[in-house]
Amino acid sequence: MGMPVSLHLRGPGVREDPGLAAAAEGVFAVLRDVDRLFSTYRDDSEVSAIRRGEPSRHPLVRDVLGLCREARDRTDGLFDPWLLPGGFDPSGLVKGWAVERAAATLHALGDVDHCLNAGGDIALHVAAPSRPAWRVGIEDPRDRGAQLGVRTVRTGAVATSGTAARGAHIVDPRSGAPATGLLSVTVSGPSPLWADVYATAAFAHGPGAEAWLRRRAPEYEITVAV
Repeated sequence: MGMPVSLHLRGPGVREDPGLAAAAEGVFAVLRDVDRLFSTYRDDSEVSAIRRGEPSRHPLVRDVLGLCREARDRTDGLFDPWLLPGGFDPSGLVKGWAVERAAATLHALGDVDHCLNAGGDIALHVAAPSRPAWRVGIEDPRDRGAQLGVRTVRTGAVATSGTAARGAHIVDPRSGAPATGLLSVTVSGPSPLWADVYATAAFAHGPGAEAWLRRRAPEYEITVAV
């Protein structure tokens, strides 16, 4: 997927359980399948075919197209993969959606906590009430060795959009130009998919993104760096 992906498992016996290695491989298999279908860098992907004007009949692609339309409505058009330079690009939704799908395969493991991080889109789960929550540091884009704060999450998601790692790559669909009003946006809440969408949309919104997200999705928390 063109990004670092890490998986941390926590719980009694995780180092001795041979089934966990297979479960971890299943997570990465899900992510590889998503990359094959949705990569904008592969000529043989379904997204590249859509960009060439070819229809896609793959059921997962149809699901993502429906989610993209829903995301466009939920974000007042601030997330619109049909209005981006280069053609249709659902990456701002697909990464969180892929993390959510991959992490869901781990819930069947029972008494095992997980933290799945795909380039800053993070799915977290604590299986046992007696174990501590995960703590996720929010990187300061002005000093990547410092933190803006820490999110404490038992089960949920954290997603960050910004320019520190990849430069000005997030486009404001209203103008077709890169969004430059903020340095980073971190959103946390129940769903990796929607945390990713809202982080992308809030970054495109620019100044005032905090108030905008609180109106649109009060169940999500936002931290902005300017």
